[in-house]
Amino acid sequence: HVQLVESGGGSVQAGGSLTLSCAASGYTSSTYAMGWFRQPPGKQREGVAALDSDGNLNYADSVKGRFSISRDIASRTLYLQMSNLKPEDTALYYCASKVGMCGPNWSKLRFDSRGPGTQVTVS
Repeated sequence: HVQLVESGGGSVQAGGSLTLSCAASGYTSSTYAMGWFRQPPGKQREGVAALDSDGNLNYADSVKGRFSISRDIASRTLYLQMSNLKPEDTALYYCASKVGMCGPNWSKLRFDSRGPGTQVTVS
């Protein structure tokens, strides 16, 4: 049973930066895709970034050039570095994992596991 726990959220002024972390445990497969999603207040979930099991990186157009997804395999931690934050980035951010690959339609997929999320507020 995969467990994911996010941290690093908070309140920041527009133009600021935050780095989110996602600690993962309980993997039984060696091949996982991982991603970051967010849910703004009153809106639907949207994909932010994904790191596919083959190393491919995918980003939502709205965050390209500002956000960077990465992973530390040894510590089983997924990161999302966010810079030049905008008020429209305000949302509950959560990480998710999926056995196998997620592919180019990653943002529309239902991942297998997700964490409870961490709130990011940009004012």
